[in-house]
Amino acid sequence: MKILVTGGLGFIGSHTVVALLEKGYDVCIIDNLSNSSIDVLEGIAKITQKIPQFFNFDLRNQEKVEAFFKEHHDLAGVIHFAASKAVGESVENPLLYYENNNNALVYMLKNISQLNQKNFIFSSSCTVYGEADTLPITEGAAIKKAESPYGNTKQIGEDIIRDTCNAVSDLKAISLRYFNPIGAHSSTEIGELPIGTPQNLVPYITQTAIGQRDELSIFGDDYPTEDGTCIRDYIHVVDLAEAHVVALERLLQSEKKASYEVFNLGTGKGSSVKEVVSAFEKVSGQELNHTIAPRRPGDVVAAYADTEKAQDVLGWQTKLTLEDALESAWKWQLKLKEADA
Repeated sequence: MKILVTGGLGFIGSHTVVALLEKGYDVCIIDNLSNSSIDVLEGIAKITQKIPQFFNFDLRNQEKVEAFFKEHHDLAGVIHFAASKAVGESVENPLLYYENNNNALVYMLKNISQLNQKNFIFSSSCTVYGEADTLPITEGAAIKKAESPYGNTKQIGEDIIRDTCNAVSDLKAISLRYFNPIGAHSSTEIGELPIGTPQNLVPYITQTAIGQRDELSIFGDDYPTEDGTCIRDYIHVVDLAEAHVVALERLLQSEKKASYEVFNLGTGKGSSVKEVVSAFEKVSGQELNHTIAPRRPGDVVAAYADTEKAQDVLGWQTKLTLEDALESAWKWQLKLKEADA
């Protein structure tokens, strides 16, 4: 079966491509390389001994999207990662996020009607919940006003998919609400590769430890948490990738109870920024230079998942720990430094 993975050379996308190839799926990738590198394709090939088809174009180009689906009408499913993803950047440049995240999604769904099998998995986010009233966060939690344009694009994206499922009788879709993906593949052939200054915590930690950054800024230590720093649910990207394969197989085997479903993907455990820093120092043996900076616009105080639905319905749960993820991220950073030497 051939599966399309958009954004398949990105962080989560590339790990999911590996998981799919290892399960015997035929994979094709669309990626415009705006926040990824063509070198990732080589990393995927080294791990799997397979080279997926690669198409370099922007999903905001309606004509190219339509032409692609006309040529590849034999797709059995689509996993849609391609999107801009930084909370802070979205606050600074909201129109980029609405155009890139929502317009591209509309063009994808308009053309999926050409497929014989209309199976769609959406890369969503725990940011759809905003500042949750209770923790851990269940799929039934209120969808509050988003704290950032990025979070709003994910809320809107889910609404678009839900409404399309209601209108297109044979479209089946799952939105996977990620918490905070970190880590790298154990082979160190692929990992998180931010272009420019990292917008996420762990690559900033590893780049600081390696000497690429002068210091790590912790955005706020006056939050109402035990140590004053924000709390997040950090999930190993390899575990997250496996969840996409499980969700895809649910669609392919027509096990869904409804045309549209949502699942949280996390560990079920929250860790503060300071706890992540301490855990990294322990697994890496590096003392991290860090300072306290003002709060960052768009950040919620705490978010971690209730994972019961994913366990019960998908039969999926995480296997790897925070320390596993941080150790793999550090080994990936060391590999990058070695390659640059």
